[in-house]
Amino acid sequence: MRGGGARAWTLHLAVLVLLLAVQFVLPAYHHGNLARIMVLASYAVGYNILFGYTGLLSLGHALFFAAGMYGLGLAIKLGGWAAGPAIVAGLGAGLLLSLAVGALALRTSGVAFMIVTLMFAQAGYLAILYFGAFTRGDEGFVIPREARMIMWLDLADAATRYFVALALFALCLLFCLWLMRQPLGRALIAIRENEERTEMLGYDTFRLKLVAVAISGTMSAAAGAAYALLFGYVGASFAAVQYSILPLLWVLVGGAGTVLGPFLGTLFMFYLIDIASGLTTAYMMIAGVVLVMITLFARSGLLGEARRRLWGWLP
Repeated sequence: MRGGGARAWTLHLAVLVLLLAVQFVLPAYHHGNLARIMVLASYAVGYNILFGYTGLLSLGHALFFAAGMYGLGLAIKLGGWAAGPAIVAGLGAGLLLSLAVGALALRTSGVAFMIVTLMFAQAGYLAILYFGAFTRGDEGFVIPREARMIMWLDLADAATRYFVALALFALCLLFCLWLMRQPLGRALIAIRENEERTEMLGYDTFRLKLVAVAISGTMSAAAGAAYALLFGYVGASFAAVQYSILPLLWVLVGGAGTVLGPFLGTLFMFYLIDIASGLTTAYMMIAGVVLVMITLFARSGLLGEARRRLWGWLP
């Protein structure tokens, strides 16, 4: 156990060091892409805590991503807040929404939980469109460069944006790695494996699942707030059902219940679509075929299969 833990920490820290190093040699196009991927991978890490480790399939996480994005964006646009306090507003919006949605949705289970979370997300999306006078609806709004400053840091600068995206991803990744070695993380995994037996052992599974929803939703909101701040745009498309499906795909492709899987899945899917779109207008068909192949031949995801076949110590 200790050896596996040391190897796991070494591996994940090495990945972060590699991400830090490559930014000095990447072309501008891939430099910007990787910054975007790290923010979206942070979103996927948050989703993985709920789906991959706790076993709760949510189709409503776009609500939390958008809560962070709009919480920050509207605080800056309407309230004239500085970036720092606006980040707190985005995180607070994500935490409160996740607690409220979790308290209601967790009264159901299975397919019903999936449908209820989807309904909440759709309600959030429609609310953004309905209050278009404030949110600008489908059009969205741009956060001006002068508002994207934290102290002396210009978050619109490419290098600064990359470092901040890396810092967010590192925080989410290492937190997940740490959490899954704590009693709380072990209890969440126990719920995934057998909730009835976990209850018999004396655990309050409803409370534990609510904590998982809150952690997952807040982490997703952090990614949404970071996306708005780093890339300067807030739009309703980020609250649509597509952004509830995408983290599920990223986690499944990379490996549900693995710490690095969400990053690997996000990286793989981002460049698969990017490369395929340069070859044909039917790029989603190519992506679909690849996803089917992964489902058939790597049912545990890319990293999940590596853990099953080669490195059983991978967390």
